[in-house]
Amino acid sequence: MTSEHADTTQGQLRALNLNIVLASLSAIGALLLSIHAETLGQAVVLGLGVAAAMLAARAWTGEGLSRVALPCLVVAAAVWLLGVLVLDNTSASFGLSVVGTIVVFQLPRDRRRAAALALVAFAVAVVAVRLMMSPGDVLGVLADYAVGSTSVALVGIVLAFLNHLVSGLIKELEEAREREAELVVARERMRFASDLHDIQGHTLHVVKLKTALARKLVRTDTDRAEEELREIHTLVGDTITQTKALAYAQRRLNLSAELENAKNLFEAAGIRVRVDPEAEVDPRAGELLGQVLRETTTNILRHAQAAQVRITLSRAGITIVNDGAGEAPLPDLRGLATLRERLADNSGELTVEQRDGWFLTAAAFPRLRSDTAP
Repeated sequence: MTSEHADTTQGQLRALNLNIVLASLSAIGALLLSIHAETLGQAVVLGLGVAAAMLAARAWTGEGLSRVALPCLVVAAAVWLLGVLVLDNTSASFGLSVVGTIVVFQLPRDRRRAAALALVAFAVAVVAVRLMMSPGDVLGVLADYAVGSTSVALVGIVLAFLNHLVSGLIKELEEAREREAELVVARERMRFASDLHDIQGHTLHVVKLKTALARKLVRTDTDRAEEELREIHTLVGDTITQTKALAYAQRRLNLSAELENAKNLFEAAGIRVRVDPEAEVDPRAGELLGQVLRETTTNILRHAQAAQVRITLSRAGITIVNDGAGEAPLPDLRGLATLRERLADNSGELTVEQRDGWFLTAAAFPRLRSDTAP
């Protein structure tokens, strides 16, 4: 929906730019005709120059200039030639200035200077021929074409240049939207990869833990070993369901279920766990806090030699503290780094601290906490 709205807006901008340019060209062209066209022939010739300018501007804005560039340039050059040598009309430079500027900007950068110099040389050569045709009025011819034609040409060049600037801005806007769309896709891929890591990485580690426990119990306590195997089977089935749900963007974590799962895993690993529910967790924070709890549980089982874990729940956050962290720096916990970004996107904070053999992971949503303040 957002993409369609952006496309519509950019289309409107292009149409508005085209309408403004065509209106300006037609208004100036009409003004030049009314002032400088003394005969029907002059009106026809000058009108052809204005028409070539408008056609080139329309084609340029619509990205169809390549088909009409040469014909428009030929017509505009012919109008300038006839206007100077036959009609002695200084306004004939308008069409050539507009079409020439448009054609120059359409060329690659390394060819623009040569094309501009060629157009200027052509214009000067036509004036030089006019001087040779009127040897007794050199100053008058120079004054008319140096001032009159140059002024008219500058108006056309400015209009074409402004059109070029606005068209460039619209193109940059389109490119920025495309880059933004690519970033959205990349972020979604990273989110999907992170969620898949949460599901598969957590499950595989728990399966490994429970399998090792079942191997120990298979000769001493077959009933308990059978129970562990049943839990492994159930866990794998749940993981398959969650993976399918993730593929269809339907996955939602339940904090209560994650809390119960974490308690069972810690107890199965021989880790004492204590849960302090200081307040009922706000439902708006439940899913992200469940992700933090799941990732932290996996990290404790994988990286720590923990003997005890304390989980504290508040309305706006969760805190998990465990021992057995050791003094050496822990390996890079990419899952927590991803969660920190995810919480930040939702006005949350993630704190990770390691001190004196203890490791603390805390997630909080200050805005939810302030909502409860009297």
